[in-house]
Amino acid sequence: MSTARGLRTAPDVTVLELVERCRARLEAAGVSFGHGTGCAFDEAAWLVLWGLGCPLDALDEVADKPVDPGAARRCEALVAQRIESRLPAAYLTGEAWLQGVPFHVDARTIVPRSYIAELIVQGTLEPWLPAEPSRILDLCTGNGSLAVLAAMAWPAAQVDATDLSGPALEVASRNVARHALGAQIALRQGDGLAAASGPYDLILCNPPYVTRASMACLPPEYRAEPALALDGGEDGMDFVRALLATLRAEPARHLGAAGVLVLEIGYERDHFEAAFPELEPVWLPTSAGDDPVLLLTREALAP
Repeated sequence: MSTARGLRTAPDVTVLELVERCRARLEAAGVSFGHGTGCAFDEAAWLVLWGLGCPLDALDEVADKPVDPGAARRCEALVAQRIESRLPAAYLTGEAWLQGVPFHVDARTIVPRSYIAELIVQGTLEPWLPAEPSRILDLCTGNGSLAVLAAMAWPAAQVDATDLSGPALEVASRNVARHALGAQIALRQGDGLAAASGPYDLILCNPPYVTRASMACLPPEYRAEPALALDGGEDGMDFVRALLATLRAEPARHLGAAGVLVLEIGYERDHFEAAFPELEPVWLPTSAGDDPVLLLTREALAP
């Protein structure tokens, strides 16, 4: 607190102390994480920094700064809303970050968290691509985050971003405009490859792949997201089966001669291998291991 002359006579709560207080509340409430953060401390830091108007990577710089009581109450009210609503934090702030890039997000799309994003930014896909891919498809684009990251990584490429959901494409349109990429990214509505116009050098796809059993056990934070973007059917492979059937029937229509498909399947590798025992994908390294993302060349897809 401060005197009338503005001198600090007793310590106000600091930013770090406020984060710790909010962390304890989140842990005690038993909320679930995974929408941009993996633990109570990181989520508390996100909510507090956002509530204070600080950059989300600035905790070290502002940790010891005092927080006035009014600002502290606003941050704690946001944490209380997170606990009571069981909504992902990104739905409360209207913003999510993926590989350091900010995106608008709301309940019309899932919160972006694809491992494909790190492969794009870290250059992991480069050995599989032409020196500069000219045409890219982001299939099941959701809020458009992978399309935006791809356009940033390959500025000479034209990127098509498709989704079955019109509301999701409205969010994607906002993010394309936010990053001034309207001349490079075309948004198209349709089911699977129906809205695409290949061939492409690179197809990125983070489809619905959650199994029916897992859908039934999802915590409230995940059930708040559109089921259309999560539910992959009994074994999680419904969308993947349709996609690969289309690609294998007419590979040259959808992929260039050196084109590749990069497909995220989360932790459903066993189901993928059971469904497609004849395929020999390349399993790509991610921060979660080698199981979540695979790559298939046009040659590997050819019947």
